[in-house]
Formats: sequence, structure tokens, C-alpha cells
Amino acid sequence: MLKELLSVFRGDHPLQAASKDFTKMLDLAREMVLDATEIFWGRPMSAEERTVLYEKDVQINRLQRSVRKLVVAMLSGPEPSDVPYGLLLMSLVKDVERLGDYAKNLTELAQWCPAALPESDENVKELHEITRAVTALTREAADVFQRSDVARARELMVEGRSIAKRCDELVRLVARGEYGAEAAVKLAVGARFFKRVEGHLLNLLSSVVMPLHKLDYYDEDSFAG
Repeated sequence: MLKELLSVFRGDHPLQAASKDFTKMLDLAREMVLDATEIFWGRPMSAEERTVLYEKDVQINRLQRSVRKLVVAMLSGPEPSDVPYGLLLMSLVKDVERLGDYAKNLTELAQWCPAALPESDENVKELHEITRAVTALTREAADVFQRSDVARARELMVEGRSIAKRCDELVRLVARGEYGAEAAVKLAVGARFFKRVEGHLLNLLSSVVMPLHKLDYYDEDSFAG
């Protein structure tokens, strides 16, 4: 279905305007997640940078409303057309909007738990590996989506499920560890936030692989090559 939606985006169609807004949402969300990841790991964040990040989130929210308005107008006209594409787009914009929210959450967590995590700790090393994987996915997901690259989407989704399981295991290990309150919160909550960022990126990629009625519901048996 995604190939058909992208062809609609590129043609003379009412949804073409929505495609520009959606593409801008993806760009802004990618920027926010990448910046938030650096801030989580200790890069200082000035007041001006925080303002810019929150302004990007406001932009994403406005663009989401714009896309929804365009889709609703198309679907509520006297001769509704391309209903599946409109429903798909409505789902995808929500995932992109949530990326902005979790980026904000990561910067807030860094503010609430400013102490550096012990680099020699094995669980901290594991979270570093997880965030590197999430960062790589963040950089690549939009391009895979735009190219409707089914093979690469499948690969990333298999990798993503593995990372999600590692996030869950990391939280379990932290809960059984002997960390101070601040380190435990930063490790466990950080792992959950990165898992959710990856989950929403995988939802985006699921549109490349899955039919509309299975969007967001993916497992290895559904897309393993």
C-alpha cells in the first residue's frame, strides 16, 4: 500500500499537500531525537537550544493537525476517494508526533538526572549500544520509508525487535541492581524511552511491509525473509 500512497503524494492529488507536511514532520522528529540522544548522554543544553527543541515539537503538532485536516476534508467530500491512503496517513502522523514527545522526555530526564552514568558499568555500556542502534534507525528510517524499500524495512524490523527485548532485559537488570535512585531512574526510564522511540519508528516502517489492517502489528513470522 505504501507504494501507492507515495505515488499519490507525487501526483496531482489532494493528498499531495499533506505529503509536504508529513515529510517536514519526519525531518523535524529526526532532528529532535538525534539532539535529545546527545543531551541524554551529557551534551550541555542551553536555554536557547531547549527553546528551539520545544518549538520544533510545536511545529510537529501543527503539521499533524494540518495533515489531519486535509485528510478529513478529502474523506468527507461528496465523493470520498482513496480512503485507505487517508487512514494510513492518519496513523503515520501519530507515530511521528510521538517521536517528538519522547525526544522532549529524554531531554527532561537528562535535566532531572544530570549526574553522569558510570561508564565502566555493564548496564550503562548496554544502554550505549541500544542508543547507537536507535540512532542508526532514526537516521535511516525516513529514507527507507520514502524509497518503500521492503527488504531493508524487514531487516530493520527484525533488528528492532531484538533491541526492544534488550531494553526490557536492561530494565529488569537495573531493578535487581544496587544503583542509587538517580542512576536507576536514568537507566531504566531512558531504556523505556529509547524503546518507545524505536517502536514508533518501526510502526512507520511497518507501513512499508504490512497491509493497512496489520499496521503496527508485526512479528518475525509476518516479514521474515
